[in-house]
Amino acid sequence: MAVGIVGYGVYLPKYRIKTEEIARVWGADSKNVSNSLLIHEKTVPAIDEDTATISVECARNAIQHAGINPRDIGAIYVGSESHPYAVKPTATIVAAAIDAVPELTAADYEFACKAGTAAIQTSMGLVRSKMIRYGLAIGADTSQGKPGDALEYTASAGGGAYIIGTKSLIAEIHDTYSYTTDTPDFWRREGQEFPSHGARFTGQPAYFKHVIEAARGIMSRNKLKPDDFDHVVFHQPNGKFPLRAAKTIGFEEKQVMKGLVTPYIGNTYSGSTLLGLARILDDANEGEMILAVSYGSGAGSDAFIIEVTKENEKRRNPKPLRDFMDRKEYIDYATYAKFKSKIKGVSLEKP
Repeated sequence: MAVGIVGYGVYLPKYRIKTEEIARVWGADSKNVSNSLLIHEKTVPAIDEDTATISVECARNAIQHAGINPRDIGAIYVGSESHPYAVKPTATIVAAAIDAVPELTAADYEFACKAGTAAIQTSMGLVRSKMIRYGLAIGADTSQGKPGDALEYTASAGGGAYIIGTKSLIAEIHDTYSYTTDTPDFWRREGQEFPSHGARFTGQPAYFKHVIEAARGIMSRNKLKPDDFDHVVFHQPNGKFPLRAAKTIGFEEKQVMKGLVTPYIGNTYSGSTLLGLARILDDANEGEMILAVSYGSGAGSDAFIIEVTKENEKRRNPKPLRDFMDRKEYIDYATYAKFKSKIKGVSLEKP
């Protein structure tokens, strides 16, 4: 039974801050920062935006694109590391907002930046076993970065939602493969506001080892090589890591560029791989092959082999990622600090 993507939806906040503005505040060399990370600007959530609101927008856009009745969705999973509640699911908020039926399974996922792809894998299993008709998998975040930390230049906000099913597929998922180890490169304990990270350790042996092993593993199992793919999209903590990973495996730069969106929107964490994939699907034609590989600190990678169908040409997404990337309003660091609640002791609520 063919299982794949019936429709997808994305969302990005309209606000942006340039990396040079963050560098100006902290006295850093803006050109050095931009060149070392290959990030020029990032999205910033408004005061009234969080993972729940972003997930709802993504879900509604995905349902519109798929053209399905939301009451036929049998599972909703929201992957994020910035759920608005420590105890209270985001998935139920999404279910209510899209008018789903109560007779469904719903849960929040957390595996750093790969929770969204884990949600896709779960949905695939339920759909393939015929337990549900459609599964809704979401990866969304309003990621955090300590003021002055390297993460502050990259941590952004946004998300993607994918409806998984068996009928009217815009893209078939031929296989999925995961590579997981206990590698503590990035963490945040309960009650801590900002995450900590292992600096260079987050690259090797964390990101590169898992992404490369997952990519090589799924290609080996399916007897495929880099030349067999039109596009490859990796998790994008910055603009340089995906390019380096691709080169190591044997991909050419042109195979990466279509889905490389982080330089212009920042690292959306659980939404990163899903947004890069959406950018590719926005213009992809029948027969194009895509390798998608996520990464989550802690650490693990999920890989997918995806083949675009004729349906994607017939039914282009009415709200492509480019529309959200082009819709932007720049803010200064003070406004950014207010929106991200970095100023302590100040209430944003009216008296």
